[in-house]
Amino acid sequence: MPTTPLDGVRVVDLSCGIAGAYATKLLADGGAEVIKAEGPDGDWLRGWRADGAPVAEGDDGALFQFLATSKSSVLVDPAVGDAGLLGSLLAGADIIVTARNGVPRGLEALDPRALRARYPHAIVVSITPWGLDSPWSERPATDATLQALGGALMTRGSSTRPPVIQGGELIQWTSGMMAATGALASRWRSLATGTGDLVDVSQLEAAIHTMTMYTVTWASIAGSPMRANRMSNLPAIHRTKDGYVGFMVVTGQQWLDFCVLAGQSEWMEDESLIRFDVRTRRSAELTAAIDAWAAEHTTDEILELADALRVPASPVGRGDTVAAFDHLVERHGYLSNPRGGFLQPDVSYTLSGGAARRPFTPAPRLGEQTEHYQAEPPRTPEIISTPRAAAAGTTTPSAGSAGGMPSAALPFEGLRVLDLTQNWAGPVAGHVLAMFGADVIHVESAQRPDAMRFNAVRPMGEPGWWEMAPLFIGPNSNKRDLTLDLGSEQGRELAKRLIAHVDVVIENYSPRVMEGWGMGYDELRAIKEDIIVVRAPAYGLTGPWRDRGGYAQTMEMTSGMAWMTGWADAAPEIPNGPMDPTAGGHATLALLLAVEHHRRTGRGMLVESPMIFGALNVTAEQVIAHSAYGTLLSRDGNRTPYAAPQGAYRTVDPLPDGSHDRWLMISVASDEQWQALRRVLGDPDWARDPALDTRAGRRAAHDSIDTHLAAWAGDQDATDAAERLAAAGVPAAPILRQDEPLDLEPLRARGFYEPAERPVTGKHLLQAYPARLADGPETHNHTSAPTLGEHNVEILRDLVGLTDEEIKALEADNVIGTVPGIGGSGRGFR
Repeated sequence: MPTTPLDGVRVVDLSCGIAGAYATKLLADGGAEVIKAEGPDGDWLRGWRADGAPVAEGDDGALFQFLATSKSSVLVDPAVGDAGLLGSLLAGADIIVTARNGVPRGLEALDPRALRARYPHAIVVSITPWGLDSPWSERPATDATLQALGGALMTRGSSTRPPVIQGGELIQWTSGMMAATGALASRWRSLATGTGDLVDVSQLEAAIHTMTMYTVTWASIAGSPMRANRMSNLPAIHRTKDGYVGFMVVTGQQWLDFCVLAGQSEWMEDESLIRFDVRTRRSAELTAAIDAWAAEHTTDEILELADALRVPASPVGRGDTVAAFDHLVERHGYLSNPRGGFLQPDVSYTLSGGAARRPFTPAPRLGEQTEHYQAEPPRTPEIISTPRAAAAGTTTPSAGSAGGMPSAALPFEGLRVLDLTQNWAGPVAGHVLAMFGADVIHVESAQRPDAMRFNAVRPMGEPGWWEMAPLFIGPNSNKRDLTLDLGSEQGRELAKRLIAHVDVVIENYSPRVMEGWGMGYDELRAIKEDIIVVRAPAYGLTGPWRDRGGYAQTMEMTSGMAWMTGWADAAPEIPNGPMDPTAGGHATLALLLAVEHHRRTGRGMLVESPMIFGALNVTAEQVIAHSAYGTLLSRDGNRTPYAAPQGAYRTVDPLPDGSHDRWLMISVASDEQWQALRRVLGDPDWARDPALDTRAGRRAAHDSIDTHLAAWAGDQDATDAAERLAAAGVPAAPILRQDEPLDLEPLRARGFYEPAERPVTGKHLLQAYPARLADGPETHNHTSAPTLGEHNVEILRDLVGLTDEEIKALEADNVIGTVPGIGGSGRGFR
C-alpha cells in the first residue's frame, strides 16, 4: 500500500496568512501531520474574500479552506490557561513554522530564536520580510514594496505609465515554498545529528530569486544593467476574436516561424527584426499589425497553427477559463475542495515507487481538534526517536547512496545528482541541492551547450564568449560540468554507465527526448534499481499539450498570472520569468519528498513535476474565487485587494542615467497604516474624510487618493520619502532598477550577494538561497559555475573508470569537448 513520504512528521503551524499556510500545506500534502495553533480570532485568512464581501457566518473563506486542507486546528489562548497545551504541542513537534506577518493573538512573544533555544530538537522555520536579525527587522512590508525593492518592476510595463507590479501576491506563495524546502533540507541533516535547526527565510530575497534573473550577477560581469527599463515582449499578448493569445518568441528561428504564422513575409526579409532591441524600437508599428491579424482569428485557430509551426504560444487563462482547458481537464489539474466543493488545484507533482501524496481532507473549523490534542499523551519527536549512525556528524556517506545518513557539514553531502537540464527552471532544482552539499553533475554537449550560455555579454567570435554568460552562471554554481554528445551512441552509453554512480537524475527536455535516447525511467531503473528520476517538462508526460513548447512565460499566460498583471484598460502583461524558479522550486520539493521516501524504504521512483502545475498552485486564488463565489479577479495596475491605497508615484530624483523615471511605491495594508500615512503627509484636509478610515472606503476613493499622493510624491526623493514612511509604520519603497538591490542594507547584512571568481569571467557576484540554515552553510556559493566540460576528465576517469587514452579518443571523436560548436577541445565556434 502506498505511503506518504512525510508520514509521522509533526508540524506545528504558528503562522497566519499565505506564506506560512502554503509552506505547511506543501508539508501536509507530503504526508506530514500539520497542527494550526490559532488564537481566539483564528487565522485572518478565515475571514478573507478577495472581492471584499463578508464570509458567511460560521464558515471560512475559500482560500483558507484550500490552504488548510489536510490540517488540524487547535485553539490556544494563554490568557485563559492554554499555555500548557501549546507547550506540549511544541515539545512534540518535528517542525515549527512561524511568519512575521501574522501570529495567533497572545503568541506574539514566540520569537523563532527563542523557540529554537527552548526546543532544540525541532526545526524552527521563520518567514519574515527581511530575515531575522536584519537591520530592517521592524520595517513594514507588503508584496508590492518587496517587488519594488527587488528590481523587477522596472523591467515591465509601458514607459508612458508607472512601473507595474505582478498581480497575485506571488512572493507570499514562493517564500512559503522556499520555507518548506528549507525545512526538508534541514531535516535531512537533523535526522543524522539529532538536533534541530533554524531556517530563516527572507521574503525580499525570495522576491529577487523569483522575479529577477540574476540581474546583479549580470551587472557584476557586464558592468551595466541587464536590459533597458520597461522593455516589453514582442510579440506578446494580443486580443483575438474570443479572448487573448500570447507568444514567447526567443530565438531567431522562432521569430521567422512567427512571421509565417502571422502572414508577415516582408518581416522575414528584414534581418534586423531578429534582434529583440530592433523589434522594441519598432514596437508601435509591429504591435498594430499583430493586433490586427490576431483579431481576425479565434484563440484556438491561432494555437493550432502555432503548434504546427512550433511557435511557443498559449491561451491567456483567467479564473473562469483555466480549469476548462482540455489539457488540464484530462490531467485532472483541478479537484473539488473536500469541504467547500469549489475547484482547487491538485498538487504539482506525481510520485511513484510505493509513495503517494496525502489525499485532501477538509480544512478544520477553528479549534476543531483541540480536545483531541488535549487528551493526547506526550509525543517524542521523530528527530529524537530516530536511530542515528554511530558516527553521525563526523563522516560523510558514500556518494551514490541516497539512503545513507548525511554528515553534519552540509545536509546533502554524499548525494549525487545527474543534472540533464537546461535554461533556468531545470537547473534551479539541482542548484538548491548543490548549495546544500550535493555533488551535482551538469551534463551538456559541445555541439549543443546549455542554451543559457548563448546569453553572453561578450560577442560571439571573441575568445571564451560562451563563458561570459551570467544567466548560465547564476543557477549553476557549485556544480561540475560534463560534456557528452547524447545524440551519439557513445555519448548515451557513457551517460548510462554514469547512472550507476548517481542517486538522482533530473531532466526537463520535451517528453519524447529521453525515450528517444533509450533513457526512459524503465531503462534507467534497469541500470540502478533505486534511482530517483525527476522529469520536469513544460506541460507533463501525457495529455493534449504534451509536445507543446513551453517557457516560463507560456506558463504565466496559461495559469492566469499574466491575466492579473498590467492595466485594466490594456492587454494583460507577461510577468517575464518568475515561473522558471517557481517551477524549479516545486520540482525541488518533489525531489526532496522522493529522497525522504528513499531514506525510509530504499526505493527509488519516477517523479513527474510539470511546470504548469506549479503555476496552477501559486495562482490558485483566481480559480478558487470564481468557483466559490463567482468572482472574476483581474488586473488593476498597482492596486490589489490586499492594500489601499497602493500605487507607484513619480518622485523628483532622477535615475543614474539622468532620466526622470524614479518612482515610490506606497502600500497601505491596514487601517492603522492609513492613519500613519496621514501623519506623514501632515494630515491634510482631503485625508480626514471618515469614509477613508476603512479599506473599502479607500478602495472606493482610490482615484482621488492617487491624485493627492502623486502631487505629494512629485516633490519627494524616493529613498528619503520611503525612509520617513517606513519609520512611521507605512510600507513604502523606492522602485529600484534591476541592478540596484546590491546596495540594500538588509541584503548586505545577510551577505545575499556572495563574491566568486572563475576563469574568463573573473570576479563577480552570486545570489545565496533565501532560506538560510543556522547550522550552515554560511556561504551558499562554494564555487562558481563550471566552464564547459571543465570536469570531463575527472568524472570520466574517477566515476566511469576510463583511461586517459580513452578520454583523449572521446575528444578526438567529438563525444566530449570544451568549446561549443563541432565538439572536441580547441575546435568549434570562436
